[in-house]
Amino acid sequence: MAVIGFIGLGNMGGPMAANLLKAGHQVNGFDLSPEALDLARQAGIEARDDLNATVTNVDVVITMLPAGKHVKAVYCGENGLIATVGKNTLLIDCSTIDVETAREVAAQAEQAGLSMLDAPVSGGVGGAEAGTLTFMVGGSDAAFEQAQPYLAQMGKNIIHAGGAGNGQAAKICNNMILGVSMIAVSEAFVLAEKLGLDKQKLYDISSTASGQCWALTSYCPVPGPLPASPANRDYQAGFTVAMMLKDLRLAQQAANASGATTPLGQEAMNLYTQFDEAGKSQLDFSAIVKHIRKD
Repeated sequence: MAVIGFIGLGNMGGPMAANLLKAGHQVNGFDLSPEALDLARQAGIEARDDLNATVTNVDVVITMLPAGKHVKAVYCGENGLIATVGKNTLLIDCSTIDVETAREVAAQAEQAGLSMLDAPVSGGVGGAEAGTLTFMVGGSDAAFEQAQPYLAQMGKNIIHAGGAGNGQAAKICNNMILGVSMIAVSEAFVLAEKLGLDKQKLYDISSTASGQCWALTSYCPVPGPLPASPANRDYQAGFTVAMMLKDLRLAQQAANASGATTPLGQEAMNLYTQFDEAGKSQLDFSAIVKHIRKD
């Protein structure tokens, strides 16, 4: 059994911390939200209202935070985690942030003699609750080996993507593919409607033909063909428009910084920005079909 400090107990972090607790670890939790702390306590987590107390005498620190600026604030500086945790503490950041910040924070941890991984996740709240997340991990081989038992208690697929920041690189590339493909699938269904082609017929054909993709067969954006998709529950979010837009913006930031050309990624970001600004930020990202249809 390990003692784990878990910082960030929101929709993703809370279930992840609960799964570590179920696996037999002692979990100390911290969040700025009183509601999140209350839910954590109900799950049996030792919820604290002081960040430093949460990470005192722990074996592992795991963070799940909104953005790069929050990760940098928590880890860096005179009172940050890097300066305050024990020298043998393993640091794992599961936030989805920009590659540059991930590498900067990891470098500061390395200078302090600490092992750190960036390990963003895919799978949404459902995956966090079920313990079936995919982890895309950046960092040293030794740190990855040390972290695997903990990641395996929160996820199903754990992939070492390379050095520091490569977990974040994998996450934003993957989600750029997802954002673009969801728009393409949505456009096809809208065109089918205009042409008088039944949506079930299109699904039956494309799901077994060259148009097959995850956005179609696991998350179909129109009601009917795939009963489990958010389209059949009024686009109640598993992964929100706001979350997709965040990842598409990170992808474009990385593309600009690296000189990569990603015109479809740019256009996907533009469309999700328009949908977000129309007040749809909390719908599931597959609801982009409504924007394309001009509902």
